[in-house]
Amino acid sequence: MSAIRAAFTKIDRSAWIRFFIAIAGLALAFTSALFSTVFRESGNVLAMAIAASVSLLAAGFIGLYTVPYLAKRVALEGMKEAFDYDVTTEGIVYLGVALLIGVAALNTGNNLLFIILAAMLAAIIVSGIASAAVLRGLRLDPSLPAHVFAGQPIIARINLRNAHIAASFSVSVVPPKPRNLKRLHWEKGTFAFPPNRPTHRQWVRWPDLKLKLSETPVPPDAIFRGSIYFPYIASGTATHADIELCFPRRGLFIQDGFGLSTRFPFSFLIKTRRIPVTREMVVYPSVDPTDDFFQVLPMITGEFEAFVRGRGYDLYRIREYMPEDSARLVDWKATAKSGSLKVREFTREDERKLRIIFDNPAPGAVPEDDYENAIQLTASLAWHFAGTNTQLSFVAPGYSGSSDVLDFLRFLALVKPESGDSVLKSLPATQDYNLVVTAQAHGSVPTELWSSSYIVFMDKEK
Repeated sequence: MSAIRAAFTKIDRSAWIRFFIAIAGLALAFTSALFSTVFRESGNVLAMAIAASVSLLAAGFIGLYTVPYLAKRVALEGMKEAFDYDVTTEGIVYLGVALLIGVAALNTGNNLLFIILAAMLAAIIVSGIASAAVLRGLRLDPSLPAHVFAGQPIIARINLRNAHIAASFSVSVVPPKPRNLKRLHWEKGTFAFPPNRPTHRQWVRWPDLKLKLSETPVPPDAIFRGSIYFPYIASGTATHADIELCFPRRGLFIQDGFGLSTRFPFSFLIKTRRIPVTREMVVYPSVDPTDDFFQVLPMITGEFEAFVRGRGYDLYRIREYMPEDSARLVDWKATAKSGSLKVREFTREDERKLRIIFDNPAPGAVPEDDYENAIQLTASLAWHFAGTNTQLSFVAPGYSGSSDVLDFLRFLALVKPESGDSVLKSLPATQDYNLVVTAQAHGSVPTELWSSSYIVFMDKEK
């Protein structure tokens, strides 16, 4: 029994179903052809035309939708599911004309019409062979920038090399076909009778297989969406095309393969060869200044400079002289103009340390728009201060602690709301000035942070 069950689990049911459909379709086509001959002998022209049409349509359906699939199952492992086929409008018209000529050939028995029909069908075979040869020798290598920001256009390059002995014509690089998120699959189960009774009261319990519908996870957004056309690629040469990409939001984008498609030579079919090349891209949050940025930055800068004022080289302000001030700090020009002693105050260059803290909230703690605005504001401020003479450090739940601003931007690109304790409760004590972005209420922020921090609250309604 276990051997039989193991044999059943190894059966490719989808292939067998298509095989039996092909047998049934061919039987229908053969039977219709026989009836077409009988109706012709009896002089029933209408019935003969209908039977001949059904025969050709059945054979065409099997040829287009069943035979390629079954051929893929017996192909070499590296060639499995190498091509996709889409019938074009031109191909449908061409097949319609071939159908009419076939019906006319069966009706009249004219050998010339049979020769024309054979030539038309041979042209379809030649088209398939030629298009496959055009796509076989192509090698694809996409090149993407290392750092990408949301809302900022970037230039990506698609490199295509022809390693075949013949040239390639009319090739397009396209995204892969979307996968079916719902699919049927067989699952182990138990056949029980009577079905509504408890397990210990059922008469029969046999191993069984059940057909169930499952949904695959939704894949992340793709990187490429359009198509890139290459009219001609000579043998043994390489070419490239630059395309502009722009991502409206932060996050992870994955390109799960590409496609090389062509209509060459007769445009009967669009043949697409799948290329298993995977690329991942992390899009950083936008660092473009926003209204919130321009509103917050002057206040942060003012408080930060006040926190680090002292001896240094950058002038902070000119103020009134106080008894504890050194005489060498007196600004004699300002004193002469005002008539009272003025001293210069500088920032301490060696102590310009800023710690940016992103207190990630729990799911639902703040509206989604406010959460995204807080991430963009945090990224913009981190990018701004990284370009100044400031020593930065970053703190966030789950962050590794690197002081590289690009690592922090990558963290912000992928972060999502998570449940857990606020990071503000376990902050290590330092001499840094803190820039805190949090969803906590005013009363929940530790009192020791207020004197050395500028706090931005995510939820604008609180």
